[in-house]
Amino acid sequence: MPLLIASLALALGLAGPGPRDGREVIRAMHDRYAAWYHTIAFTQHNTATDSLGRETHSTWREYAALPGRLRIDFLPADSGKGILFRSDTEYVYARDSLVRAVPLVHPLLLLGFDVYLQPAETTLAKLERLGFDLSIVHEETWQGRPVYVVGAAPGDRRRLQFWVDRERLVFVRLLQPGRPDSTQTAETRFEDYRVAGPGWLSARVVFLRDGRPVWLEEYVDIKTDLPLDPGLFDPLRFGAARPSR
Repeated sequence: MPLLIASLALALGLAGPGPRDGREVIRAMHDRYAAWYHTIAFTQHNTATDSLGRETHSTWREYAALPGRLRIDFLPADSGKGILFRSDTEYVYARDSLVRAVPLVHPLLLLGFDVYLQPAETTLAKLERLGFDLSIVHEETWQGRPVYVVGAAPGDRRRLQFWVDRERLVFVRLLQPGRPDSTQTAETRFEDYRVAGPGWLSARVVFLRDGRPVWLEEYVDIKTDLPLDPGLFDPLRFGAARPSR
């Protein structure tokens, strides 16, 4: 019986030495899931909260072909407004016309999805480009669950860092400090994790600024590994390749 318990604990990541640095955390995340969904689609209900506590609501439709491609259509679908992330670039559209394209490594797409489907070394290189100190890792408890914290020492909330559930090896928290002369901190939380096909999906994403909620995303109508037209992710065909439900 003790051997069985030890084997189970090891399988869950609850036994043995912890990771020596953030690189080992990323490699463990990649290696944990032999299968992960390659496409996903869902409806996203948004709540924006201003400094006076007033709320406004919107709905988007999202499609991802992983790794690295994410399309957001602002509803109603015929508005022609949306965003496309591809090849570490953000494309912004209005009336089906491209209005802006800027280089961007999307940290949430990288840590929440791409990490499982692309080589770990690719993920590590992008995290270093974003400024994470991958040499630092420690353990804490977050919302009642043990986590790995990469990028900061215990108690340090003023450094760029990401948090990973120790048992499930899924991303749960991102802290992004403001400019060196600023005391502001932006925080993102991946909550309400649900099984999605062969992987996981956080169905509730909370954005905070200095601890105050400013943006909430709630996902419904979630479908994985469905066929998606590659044209949906072509920057030159954003308006022409209109997705179907």
